[in-house]
Amino acid sequence: MVEITYTVPFEQVQPVVADHRAHLQTGYDSGMLLYSGGQVPRTGGIAIARADSRTTVEAFFARDPYRLAGVAEHRIVEFNPVNMQPFMADWIAGT
Repeated sequence: MVEITYTVPFEQVQPVVADHRAHLQTGYDSGMLLYSGGQVPRTGGIAIARADSRTTVEAFFARDPYRLAGVAEHRIVEFNPVNMQPFMADWIAGT
């Protein structure tokens, strides 16, 4: 799980949103990301990712336009899913 926290008011984040979403799309296209979205209230976002290593996820989010623009920080919480809905099993397993 990746927690994205804005470090500036949202008005300063807004100009970078389209680039951020385009970057996330590359994560979806590669199969790394399952879902993402804004927190409520709008203080940042959450993304659920799967990769061969934490380093891969860190490298992906190091290239996030939010980070490059200095408008957000990323916190990665690594965990091993034990229970899940059956439709998630293939994605979690990476198949």
